[in-house]
Amino acid sequence: MRPIRISRPLLLSACAWTVLSGGAHAQTVSANSAPAQVDDVIVTATPYGVTQRATTIATDVLNDQDLAQAPAVSLGDLVNGLPGVRSTDFAPGASRPVIRGLSGPRVQVLTNGLGQIDASSVSPDHAVATDPGEAHRIEIVRGPATLVYGGSAIGGVVNIIDDRIPEKLPEGGLEGRVSTQYSTVDNGRGASGHATVGAGNFAFNISGVTRQTDDYRIPSAPMSQALADAEGVAREDADKQPNSWSKLNAWGLGGSYIGDKGFVGVSYKKTESEYGTVAEPEVFINLEQERWDARGEYRFDAGPFAKVRASYGHADYTHTEFEGPGQPGTIFNSDGWETRGELVQRARDGWNGAVGVQALERNFEAIGEEAFVPTTKIDEQGLYTVQRYDHDRYGFEGGLRFDRRTLSAVPLGETAQVERKFDNWSASAAAFLRPQAGLFLGLSLSRTERAPSEVELFADGVHIATAAYETGDRNLDSEKVTTLEGTVHYDRGPLTTDLHVYRAWYNGFIDERRTGAEVTTDEGDTFPVYRFVQTGADFYGFEAEAAYALWRSGDRKLSLEGAADYVHADTDLGPAARIPPWSATARLAWTSTLWDLAGEVRRVGEQDRVSEGELPTKGYTFVNLRGAVRPFADRNIPLFAEGHNLTDQEAREHASFLKDIAALPGRNLRVGVTYAF
Repeated sequence: MRPIRISRPLLLSACAWTVLSGGAHAQTVSANSAPAQVDDVIVTATPYGVTQRATTIATDVLNDQDLAQAPAVSLGDLVNGLPGVRSTDFAPGASRPVIRGLSGPRVQVLTNGLGQIDASSVSPDHAVATDPGEAHRIEIVRGPATLVYGGSAIGGVVNIIDDRIPEKLPEGGLEGRVSTQYSTVDNGRGASGHATVGAGNFAFNISGVTRQTDDYRIPSAPMSQALADAEGVAREDADKQPNSWSKLNAWGLGGSYIGDKGFVGVSYKKTESEYGTVAEPEVFINLEQERWDARGEYRFDAGPFAKVRASYGHADYTHTEFEGPGQPGTIFNSDGWETRGELVQRARDGWNGAVGVQALERNFEAIGEEAFVPTTKIDEQGLYTVQRYDHDRYGFEGGLRFDRRTLSAVPLGETAQVERKFDNWSASAAAFLRPQAGLFLGLSLSRTERAPSEVELFADGVHIATAAYETGDRNLDSEKVTTLEGTVHYDRGPLTTDLHVYRAWYNGFIDERRTGAEVTTDEGDTFPVYRFVQTGADFYGFEAEAAYALWRSGDRKLSLEGAADYVHADTDLGPAARIPPWSATARLAWTSTLWDLAGEVRRVGEQDRVSEGELPTKGYTFVNLRGAVRPFADRNIPLFAEGHNLTDQEAREHASFLKDIAALPGRNLRVGVTYAF
């Protein structure tokens, strides 16, 4: 195919117009995107950075190229389908990651290494205040990452990294990316873009994302057959999932001074989101957040430390649940700040390390009839160190962290303030070998602790999103877990593999269990009563990925790829709730300078190991096809398309509270164009 020449200024103008004037869409389907196959440096794993194939921590990376062609969806749905990662799937407007069967307060969602300062961990219908469309890169750490990020990362970390505060001057004075797309399943329109401009020692960034979706189409009834059988009713078919619309607009500005020894910069971001809750036909949520960030780095010429890094974030967040047009109901407010400082040691003879401090203050407030958690103030201070020795053939790594977390609240219906203070210690140790070229073997052991959240301690009321009356226990202790994990990386010749096998033993696992009682509201609605309790728990599982180059010639390659994961979770009270079933994906992919094409089959198994009050979930098989072509002289302008769930299968995400009243979207065609400059 002969390349088509196109004017760069004309394309920039067209894409910029699309970003500024277009709508956007969140499709609630998995990205099913393979992690980057280059040996990426993972800054989320350690302050000094470790490459993917040299770490004992399970990681995935979505880089700028991946994100440019990824679906315009909320965070949980974007990372859903990566090994060991699923979504809470609370409709298109709100979904958080589920990592190894853990979610909510056990999975830390970050922006450039700092917390969101929102209310997304309080309830599954609360959206994350940062959209993937803002990201330059997303790093996912599976398993305990508490040494660097504290107890809220006991299950894993998803770090959304943007360029809003530039750390280096753009090559040629201008760098960026714009992308726009459309999806048929929900009439979804999405656009995003960011650009960094250099001027002397200064660099300035502007970014924006917008997406909008109607109610999405489903292949069968919203209600599952399991729920229909349990309630003795007939399923009613529907073309669309009611109240599943969403829209989002976010924009930001930032700038830095960049010198020979480092940088310092500030940024501002405004996020506005509105979406239907699905759980209630007429209820929708309006979310607004304003956020300021500052970040800097200074590199030393000599001494034991190579550089010092510091960051600070402050945000004001308001989340209003409307019971109909012009009828505001419960309001959630969250404002606060978080800061982090790190001294990174100078690398000496294979030895790397860092020491750091972290502190945060957050004020959470719920106002209205459905406020089930009282106003709570959260303070936390942390001190940590991580160290690594890497010889050519072997190495060791480890770390230690101390956290003090204080939660203060006046419980609902009471007048006296209750204060709980938790002192938590976390530690890890690991050893690794490189017995031959391309082979990495690692074994890690960690002991981590997590303080209970404000919901687990102080909840007392009807929680519509979970269809339960939730009661906390202010006497809960810290949750403790010991995790053993084995790692194998192999990259030699045509074969690349990545395997992680883990087992986690919990002491004082905080679990929400049905009491057998029921509560009837003034409106006549009846809800089962659940209470947060502590019990022992045992989690084990694996994640595996492999790619084999079947044929290669120049820039052209045909490869066979696969991935699989499994998690098994038991507590002393029975199976843990909402644990995702096993999954396996097979993919045949062709890549070249001009064309990319991939076809895949993804199988998600049945889940019949359920807790009390849960219903089993049937398995499903998705057939997906995607491709991209770069027909222009400038190869940085791919046109891309994806067909998802081509056989229009009924599917439900077992990790979702809504899985028995909301099916996943049906057959979808998504098309778009992106331009990197």
